[in-house]
Amino acid sequence: MTARRVLTLLGAAVLAVTALSAVPAPATASQATARQATGSQVTGAQAIGSQATVAACNAPNWVAGQWYPVGSIVRYTDGNHYIAVHENPGYDPVISHWFWDPHTCDDPGGPGGPGGFVVSESLFQQMFPNRNSFYTYAGLTSAITAFPAFAATGSDTTRKQEAAAFLANVSHETGGLVHIVEQNSANYPHYCDRGQPYGCPAGQSAYYGRGPIQLSWNFNYKAAGDALGLDLLNNPWLVEQNSAVAWKSALWYWMTQRGPGSMTGHDAMVNGHGFGQTIRSINGSIECDGGNPAQVQSRVDTYRRFTERLGVPTGGNLTC
Repeated sequence: MTARRVLTLLGAAVLAVTALSAVPAPATASQATARQATGSQVTGAQAIGSQATVAACNAPNWVAGQWYPVGSIVRYTDGNHYIAVHENPGYDPVISHWFWDPHTCDDPGGPGGPGGFVVSESLFQQMFPNRNSFYTYAGLTSAITAFPAFAATGSDTTRKQEAAAFLANVSHETGGLVHIVEQNSANYPHYCDRGQPYGCPAGQSAYYGRGPIQLSWNFNYKAAGDALGLDLLNNPWLVEQNSAVAWKSALWYWMTQRGPGSMTGHDAMVNGHGFGQTIRSINGSIECDGGNPAQVQSRVDTYRRFTERLGVPTGGNLTC
């Protein structure tokens, strides 16, 4: 299924909201976004990259009055470690809790998570304080093993920028990892392309948006399922029932699909094209080129917050 083919289908249908991956807008959680599929499909096994490693904590002693950027790790006078979650001029970590969080070295609460993922579990929880319990950190790190190049390609800064970009987009798509399925059920019947030779065996209304990136359309469930070794065409509900599968469906799209853009979200970040190109690959046909600047800005604002948390610059080309 090419982007041109999907655009033709969507144009003919004249749907107000149709999507490869339909999602609720964070403000209302009621309007789906639109995404087009491409013909390129890459399995997780093909997306190979070097893994980052979790470093030990050789942190300097905290010094009152010294400037600490976000991500700085210090050893306090009591021997415990703290990480700066907001830049500050040497505030006391035991007193200034808004600026510092307790930090444990070489564990999921440390500077990286399992398998070297650049976002620790404690930071993930801070990024998504109101998340649905379905969206587990363990599910995310399990899914990453299927796509080892994710947030593990290039410099440490690039890895953290990619993680921030992915998490910012899924935050936007799900209202902060709150919604598991598309909230506007009136859209559900739209996501069956009967022109596909395999049809819609799970039913006309079975392919609505699900998971972190709100995967939708029968052809996307078919392609994602084939890549992941799962029968998502016949059982799309698995994406809303299994956390690891939900995360895998999102990473599959991020790593392998260009949507209405010219590159995948992964390629956009690791090759320096900027966060704006990830928006284009996810929902560019509706949001980019002035289509919905408020939605674009919402994504950018979240990306800014997440890169700040990770202590890296945003890079350029933030909008589309």
